[in-house]
Amino acid sequence: MISLKKQNKGFTIVELLIVIVVIGILALLVITTYAGIQAKARNTKRQTDLKSLQTKLEAFYNDNGYYPNLADMQSDTWLAANMKGFDLNSLVDPSNPTQSNDPVAAPAAKVYAYAVTDASGNSCAGAGNDVNCAKYTLTATYEGTINGQSTYAISSLN
Repeated sequence: MISLKKQNKGFTIVELLIVIVVIGILALLVITTYAGIQAKARNTKRQTDLKSLQTKLEAFYNDNGYYPNLADMQSDTWLAANMKGFDLNSLVDPSNPTQSNDPVAAPAAKVYAYAVTDASGNSCAGAGNDVNCAKYTLTATYEGTINGQSTYAISSLN
């Protein structure tokens, strides 16, 4: 005997919707994870940049007996002449690659800060005041927080 039932082949609309929702959830998880990994990588680069700069500043201090003032740190010419081998791109925050490589005096988002003081804690940021610069603090602002901190700061070793 011959069967008169028609055999349907293919997927129902419900099955297709379920597949689309599952793919959407997986895509959302991947995008969220990727964004977090990128932020973590930029935060690690901030730490590396400041440690590299600290190494150069300490070498400069050992050679000259003082730290450069803020005006010197904002001069590419001065940096090239006095901090040989230092990559000027290390002064650019990774989340803002189009900015200049000039550090600022106070911590701010998407730029590095270089606060330099004399032994008493008074600012010696002005030009011509170099020989009084005895301490500094380098600061970078994190994306989010790391160990409850929203900034990463390194102080002079002296």
